[in-house]
Amino acid sequence: MNETEYFDVFTPDRIKIGKEARSVVHAKGLWHQTFHCWIWKRTPEGPYLLFQLRHKNKDVFPSLLDISCAGHLQAGEDVPDGVRELEEELGIAVAIDDLTYCGMVAQEHIVSPQLIDREFNHVFIYEYGRDLKDYRIQTEEISGLFWVRLSDFQRLLSGKTKFLSSDGLLIDEANGASSSLTKSWSLADFTPNTPQYYELLFVKLKELAKES
Repeated sequence: MNETEYFDVFTPDRIKIGKEARSVVHAKGLWHQTFHCWIWKRTPEGPYLLFQLRHKNKDVFPSLLDISCAGHLQAGEDVPDGVRELEEELGIAVAIDDLTYCGMVAQEHIVSPQLIDREFNHVFIYEYGRDLKDYRIQTEEISGLFWVRLSDFQRLLSGKTKFLSSDGLLIDEANGASSSLTKSWSLADFTPNTPQYYELLFVKLKELAKES
């Protein structure tokens, strides 16, 4: 992106103190807000979560499996404005009221001495079982999409298994063509999140999955 992005910045207690350029925010480790939305689907084997494969050129966690859709809130934006990320990244046009809010989690990732990511993550979930080839994917940001069974992912997180298998697709950035495949992943292939983050997500997801 050529234009300079600006984020609202906050104290650790979530008091807004101004705005800064993205590069400054990450260089100084300033707290800022993000929008996270997990796509999920019901199956006879239990709920599945959709993971996106981050583009290899991303400045944070390149080529790792990540939240279905996530993005920074720009300066002046409120949390509901983050719903635009779903259409930008995945081609899903929905209103914020269509999503289920899980809550907010503060997370810190020190990627390097020059890149410190301190975020207030506002976490949502959305049930959407469409075929992966029907998604309109932002190829500058995303290199693939994979469905992961929730129970398999929880076993991986707890150390009960070293690998999981998932079905998905990879996208050729040059021409937008996709290819389906089944791939094996280890925990190191996923972006890190705190136990508190996953507890927030899993509790709400299991509540919805039990509803008829």
